[in-house]
Amino acid sequence: MRSAALYGALGSLVLTALAAAPAPAHGSGQAPPGGRAEAHGVELAARQAAAKGIRFGACPASEQLPAPVQCGIVSVPLDYARPDGKHIGLTVSRARSLGTRSQRQGALVYNPGGPGGSGMFFPLLTAVKQWQSTARAYDFVGYAPRGVGRSAPLSCADPARFTKAPSQAEEHPTAAFKRQRLAEARAYAQGCARRAGQDLPHYNSLNNARDLDVLRAALGEKKLNYMGASYGTYFGALYATLFPGHARRMVFDSVVDPTRSKIWYDSNLTQSAAFERRWGDWRRWVAKHDAVYHLGRTPQQVAAAYERARQRLARRAAGGKVGPGELHSAFLQVGYSDSHWARSADALSAYLRGDDRALRTLATPDPAAARASENSNAVYTAVECNDAPWPRSWSVWDRDNTRLARRAPFETWQNAWMNLPCAFWSAHQQRALDVGAAPRALPPTLLLAAERDAATPYEGAVELHRRLPGSSLVTERGSGTHGIAYGPNACVNRHVEKYLLTGAVPGRHAYCGPRQEPVATTGAKATAGTVG
Repeated sequence: MRSAALYGALGSLVLTALAAAPAPAHGSGQAPPGGRAEAHGVELAARQAAAKGIRFGACPASEQLPAPVQCGIVSVPLDYARPDGKHIGLTVSRARSLGTRSQRQGALVYNPGGPGGSGMFFPLLTAVKQWQSTARAYDFVGYAPRGVGRSAPLSCADPARFTKAPSQAEEHPTAAFKRQRLAEARAYAQGCARRAGQDLPHYNSLNNARDLDVLRAALGEKKLNYMGASYGTYFGALYATLFPGHARRMVFDSVVDPTRSKIWYDSNLTQSAAFERRWGDWRRWVAKHDAVYHLGRTPQQVAAAYERARQRLARRAAGGKVGPGELHSAFLQVGYSDSHWARSADALSAYLRGDDRALRTLATPDPAAARASENSNAVYTAVECNDAPWPRSWSVWDRDNTRLARRAPFETWQNAWMNLPCAFWSAHQQRALDVGAAPRALPPTLLLAAERDAATPYEGAVELHRRLPGSSLVTERGSGTHGIAYGPNACVNRHVEKYLLTGAVPGRHAYCGPRQEPVATTGAKATAGTVG
């Protein structure tokens, strides 16, 4: 599952004993990871990009990025094994550093996750207080990865049909419902193949990492400064493996487990189990504030209240658009961020009392976002399906998800339906790269993780920490918000800022206390996502 909560703001996965040798550095006499032809293609494309640079100017109105943010295009090969063949353009955004020339340390490139997320908004964060010390040292550079937005956009279905509402969501689906979703998954996979054609296999994580090196060169940077969140940590780790000598500062926030055998089928099962734990965190918090929300004094009673709402919406959609599927999508956000807790509880409480206005505001799909939503899902599907083999037998999916849903019903089947097109994928599926950078080439990296993160469970950060020599892991104890850099935790922020400004890491491990729990609020304050 993608980490959708990070797309519009800052703030799929368990420790294994896989004993994998670090990938050899280029020039070691062994084949470079990812293939010799592709390695040559990246070198050629990077040289060409460095010579050409990026012509920045005013951003198109569609990007909604006002001055002084500027936009440009960087050209990358569709297929790095054929660098003289078809090229595609990736959209790039930039805000110049706020400091003096002597303070400037280069460009900081950001990716918010996904697959399917765009970082084009990133330069806007130069105006946010927590980021301003960092913004004095770096140009803030965002971009839309291949397939996303205006970067050779992918589509697998008609956006209006893809986002049609209301929709159903069954925690323990019937045989008939499963047959329906199987047919939809097969049709979606066929739509991806038909619309993208021969280009489809080239939308994958290895190419995202290669694109990052071409972008580095186009920006005129000898070394890459990079900050990736969620899925952005995975292809950032691929970058560290492929190009350890090109890295300068790398921050990995909310870390994907890079274990080869977990990409991506097993990681999604692990993620679904973790969402059940986080869903329990929210229910316990709501029960503690029963005097405010009146949804029950125990987590079980809160779960029963949610189930009453789900059943009522199955009979009659709120506003004709919010059914069980839309309810689930909206309440999944409580697993991503504490900032959604009060608003979600308030909307559920009001709906059960007969007022559906807050729930409709929270969960009704925005028709204006249909195209972007379908595009994001198409990229997500293409990248995850292309990255690694998936089970082709429906009996495997049915067995694994039925078993998991007995103890983790909230997210299991919805996650399965999202990924099921990979069972019918016609494009070539790669074998995931074994992540691990050459020890002498990679500088210290900074990893950030919350102990109760559901989207990228904590064990993934421990595993990447093991694989990247010299890395430092900063842990936010007792918290579960996904994406913790430059949020409300001053301890986390001090470690990130010090690293980006000086390169210093806080030893192998550092621990920060939990962020404050959200304040139980209602009405306009709840809608604003008040956090204590």
